[in-house]
Amino acid sequence: GLNSRLNRNRPASAGGTSSTVGPAPPRYVRTMSTSAPIDTCIANWHRHMRGELPGGLDAILHEDCTFLSPIVFTPQPGRDITKLYLTAAGNTLGGSDGDVTEAMKAGSSDRGFRYVKEVLQGHHAVLEFETTVEGKYANGVDIITCDDDGMITEFKVMMRPLQAINAVHAQMKAMLEQLDH
Repeated sequence: GLNSRLNRNRPASAGGTSSTVGPAPPRYVRTMSTSAPIDTCIANWHRHMRGELPGGLDAILHEDCTFLSPIVFTPQPGRDITKLYLTAAGNTLGGSDGDVTEAMKAGSSDRGFRYVKEVLQGHHAVLEFETTVEGKYANGVDIITCDDDGMITEFKVMMRPLQAINAVHAQMKAMLEQLDH
């Protein structure tokens, strides 16, 4: 995977520690720094994703944060628009909690969103995810930047393959129209 390629030529002591985290698939690897603002930020992001963070997105999004979408060319500034996009993405990409590996093999099931890899350093995190949308396998990364207080200042989403992006685009457009009314 990406993590093994990135760390192939590095000494074991470089770049933090790797460990298996939570109920995620066995191939889930988290590489993290120690006591950096991003550690608190991502811990709170995961609490939000589980519905356990008091205050929800307002508790982790800086008021001046920016959202960068794989669908929309221009950066979307501000907490409110970032909340709108993240809520729409959650409703679009969420699916049911299933095995993405089986979905990839079958190519036609609606399986749940899950993070499969994380790299955390300083004020930055890259969280790789997998899901399916309309039966199409989707793979992408959330690139998150936070401030010294662990508040998200930038949230960038990148995704592949093109068929998945097209499916997400159609669903996100419909979801944003629903949420905006």
